[in-house]
Amino acid sequence: MKSFFWENLRIALSELWGHKTRSILTGTGIVIGIIAVSLMSTLINGVDGLFEESMKFLGRGNLYVEKWPWFGDEDWWTLRNRPRIELDMAEAIKERSQYAMVVAAERGRSANLSYKELSAENIYIHGVTANYPEVSTVDVEYGRFFTESEDRTGAQVVLLGSEVAKTLFPQGNPVDKMIFAGSKRFRVIGVLAEMGKFMGAFSNDTQVIIPLATFNKIFHGPWGRRSITVKVPEHLVEEAKEELRGVVRVLRGLKPEEKDNFAINQQNAFRQSYQGIKLAIGGTGMIITALSLLVGGIGIANIMFVSVKERTREIGVRKALGATRSQIQGQFLIEAMVITASGGLVGLIISTLISMAISKFLFPATMSFGVAFMAIALSATVGLFAGLAPARKGAKLDPIEALRYE
Repeated sequence: MKSFFWENLRIALSELWGHKTRSILTGTGIVIGIIAVSLMSTLINGVDGLFEESMKFLGRGNLYVEKWPWFGDEDWWTLRNRPRIELDMAEAIKERSQYAMVVAAERGRSANLSYKELSAENIYIHGVTANYPEVSTVDVEYGRFFTESEDRTGAQVVLLGSEVAKTLFPQGNPVDKMIFAGSKRFRVIGVLAEMGKFMGAFSNDTQVIIPLATFNKIFHGPWGRRSITVKVPEHLVEEAKEELRGVVRVLRGLKPEEKDNFAINQQNAFRQSYQGIKLAIGGTGMIITALSLLVGGIGIANIMFVSVKERTREIGVRKALGATRSQIQGQFLIEAMVITASGGLVGLIISTLISMAISKFLFPATMSFGVAFMAIALSATVGLFAGLAPARKGAKLDPIEALRYE
């Protein structure tokens, strides 16, 4: 049995080598299909990792009281006319909520920074309370975070994001140096550890952090982002969200029949939106893959029928020498599977190279062994089904009629 398999494999390889151009063109559809399925799986795995890394910034147990919901289909004008979030509600929320572990208030807006002749434009100024590190993933690499006293007195101190520090201080330690935000002077007390980009877009390293009281003193007016972050136990997020909703409604004096004029955001909103996008991308990718493999399979079946026709006399000779139907059928099945497996291997190599480029220039995206195995197995399976009908036709040929074929 083994000798027949190796003999059929040798014949298949010899036939494919003898018709190299035809074999390459026949396997192109399989190559495209395998690139689609393996690259799609690899990219989704990479984006999953990027998404989970980004979600750490929001915190699983964090609830955000804000004016605008992160997602939804509510009327824009209705949302715009909501009253702004009053940050002094933070203390009341802390007192009234039994789930709140930490409550931190924050504001934000953009401004230009400068140090001597160097400048950094459109930098996000993040005004936060001193307990902000307890509700976020920020970590100080150099220096320190500001104190409660500095926050309460509105001290003009600042912590620089890693990218801002590199821009303004490319060759030195910025701690204790003086920088300007517009016309206001700040003393640098620390540099934040690198945090990367949020979902590959907004960089968390192009921000600076100042005390909230300082922000309120310097940046007057209602504009800019306002938010109250409430950290709650992760396993009680939904219960805490309902309680927080009730607390804020009371603080805002809303009647039972009135709708909420605020939003309570959490990372689940991102997760739900992401899952919908991921499902759409995955479904589209599967359709493209299926169509590519179908076209490739039809092309292989067509070529195999031609091959059976061309080798009718060869089949007759083999049968006259004692080859059985199963051996003849196996010959053509192996030939079809060799074409598709070769196409799958080429597609896998191309996908790996593309994945390496994406991982180097965009975000981590490595191909797992499972994806590689699936790609080869899928391509071989397509070859098996595509070659089945031609192989059966060749196996059923009458040896005498086959020997007479010209």
